[in-house]
Amino acid sequence: MRCFWDDRQRGHAPLTEFFNGNLHPAAEHPGRVDAILAALRTTEAPSDAGIEPILRVHDSGYVDFLHSAFTEWRSAGRDGDALPYTFPVVERRPLALDRIDAKLGQYSFDTATPIGEGTWAAAYWSAQTAIGALDAVLGGEANAFAFTRPPGHHAGSDYLGGYSYLNHAAICAEAALGSGRTKVAILDVDYHHGNGTQDIFAGREDVVFASIHADPSTDYPFFWGHADESRGNLLNLPLPRGTDWTDYAPALTRALDWIERHEPDLIVVCYGADTHEADPISFFRLKTSDYEPMARRVASLGVPTLILMEGGYAVDALGANVSAFLSGF
Repeated sequence: MRCFWDDRQRGHAPLTEFFNGNLHPAAEHPGRVDAILAALRTTEAPSDAGIEPILRVHDSGYVDFLHSAFTEWRSAGRDGDALPYTFPVVERRPLALDRIDAKLGQYSFDTATPIGEGTWAAAYWSAQTAIGALDAVLGGEANAFAFTRPPGHHAGSDYLGGYSYLNHAAICAEAALGSGRTKVAILDVDYHHGNGTQDIFAGREDVVFASIHADPSTDYPFFWGHADESRGNLLNLPLPRGTDWTDYAPALTRALDWIERHEPDLIVVCYGADTHEADPISFFRLKTSDYEPMARRVASLGVPTLILMEGGYAVDALGANVSAFLSGF
């Protein structure tokens, strides 16, 4: 399998994130990089497809904000990474505010997704990495893997959160449709619901989205991913904490049967290794040996497949988990 990575993605190096009333060491740190690259061994650098594929999905004002936020933060006399502390959750409207604190709240939905000096470049090249792998699949490969880091599935068209800044799955789905594909299926198997992807594509006929994830009544992102949001082109399959392969496998079968009925000509898999039993911020009980049969079931549909990296924070097990998943294809 061809695998894509750009080393500029290392530049995103947050030190802390804020949740549960305290600052904690950032879970999405560059230590994840070496663990996965060691498992991949060989990667290809993507070409630069430019900003246009990103702007098909993301609001231009939001993209401008990502590009300039850290500079504005430092210009305001702040140290460390930029984090929001106030949010327009009621009667949100497009105010033109200049203060960086206001912009951070306008374009964020949590306090766990800092913007540092290298964040924009890492997010930009993560998107280019995804597009590079997509081009390989559109060019005839049965599948390809993009080591997208930072992850992307929590990012909406005009907001960041969940360690995500640009939504790679959405960017690739739109690019594939623009290249002649007629229907794209996105299968999200990260521990957390891909709320940004759902928001971007809700109500569409040319993109369908299925997500298997922790029940948002107990787990992040809380406000999206409930079963009763399933309608039309959306299927949410929330599972309780403690779920192992015995209970996960039927949900996967249900999601794949639903996807197959929609007859996509491309599948985008958002793979999160945070479903692993050792993950420090998640609570499923999948084992490394479960990822190969998981991937084999996806591959059995016989549809060209783009695989994107999302979460996974048990660094010691991360390389083995990614390798096991890719081996199933």
